[in-house]
Amino acid sequence: MEQRLYYLLHKIYMKGLKIAAKVLPISKPTLFIGKDALNQLCHSVSIMGITRVLIVTDEGIVKLGFVKRLMFEFERVGVHCEVYSEVLPDPTYTQVEKGLAQYQTKKCDGVVAIGGGSPIDCAKVIAASATNNKPIKRLVGLLRVWKAPAPLFVLPTTAGTGSEVTVAAVVSDPRTHQKTPLMDPKLVPIAAALDPTLMLALPAHITAQTGMDALTHAVEAYISCNATKETDRYSLAAIKLIDENLEKAVKFGQNATARQKMALASYYAGLAFTKASLGYAHAIAHAVGAKYGTPHGLANAVALPHVLEYSKSEAKYRLAQLSDAITLADVRASESVRAQAFIDYIKSLQTKLGLPDHFEALLEEDITELAKQSLHEAQWNYPVPRYMPLADCEKMIGSMVASK
Repeated sequence: MEQRLYYLLHKIYMKGLKIAAKVLPISKPTLFIGKDALNQLCHSVSIMGITRVLIVTDEGIVKLGFVKRLMFEFERVGVHCEVYSEVLPDPTYTQVEKGLAQYQTKKCDGVVAIGGGSPIDCAKVIAASATNNKPIKRLVGLLRVWKAPAPLFVLPTTAGTGSEVTVAAVVSDPRTHQKTPLMDPKLVPIAAALDPTLMLALPAHITAQTGMDALTHAVEAYISCNATKETDRYSLAAIKLIDENLEKAVKFGQNATARQKMALASYYAGLAFTKASLGYAHAIAHAVGAKYGTPHGLANAVALPHVLEYSKSEAKYRLAQLSDAITLADVRASESVRAQAFIDYIKSLQTKLGLPDHFEALLEEDITELAKQSLHEAQWNYPVPRYMPLADCEKMIGSMVASK
């Protein structure tokens, strides 16, 4: 009886989230795309009257020379630059505070992120903290960013997170190591540059992992109970682009066309899940990532087929539509057959990209706690097609343990 009541409350709450997604105005960033997108973004910043920007990035991006190129273009159009390059994977409050101190000390009036999801998330929170005079912990949660952030611009160097278009930023508490999300439409950047030349140096394994992250965004948004005609269009566009270009981008890293199309796929997937939300694959990926430091895209790649198998009974119509979209099975076949064809496609893609089907670090004694953390995130955030009790979640995560 208690479980049934919990399930009913969950359904009611998800209905409320769907209404909120329709009502809340969510802007889209001005998008520059192509081999001169970086230059276009810099020019756009300069004509907005912004005179000094804080470039938020990591040391890897600095070593690739991308920051030097960005600074040169900004200086050319009259915008001075300060660089904060101490961002690490899964940025913490401490990293945000250091970046904020530099922003304030150097009297910056704009924030520019260049890098993957971590620098972009860090930059979002720096920009929000610059105008909201309260600790980061008080910005964590839904609609807690009361004042508009400092002007924010982003240049993603991976095609996966979709952070350039989302309303969310995730930073970790350095004491508890818990990932804490900020979710507010004000966190959407003013503009984003999808420049494929920034992605040509991305290693094959990271290309594969981030591509699977984008695919997971699109698939979970499509089978979400809160999906709409608008989010469906973005999800389908992303999945088609990924189907056509991810393997090319992994095998032929210097293929600028494939890189650009993957960047666009990630952008579309970000638009989709911003309104339709995510599912259990992401919840499990976050828990495993926090516990073992597993890269987020890799964790999603491992979890997604398991979650789709579990969800198939309630989501077979939607999964069958995804199969039809990329022509995986005869459209005259049953929904179950077509749905399974899509799940099998995900598994096959995982193999082709050289990604594992299990977590090497996962220990059996951690399964129960990981399941609890996953459900804590998912049950009140994600409008999943099939509700998952704790026992089922434990069984699912247990199936991802490396075979002995």
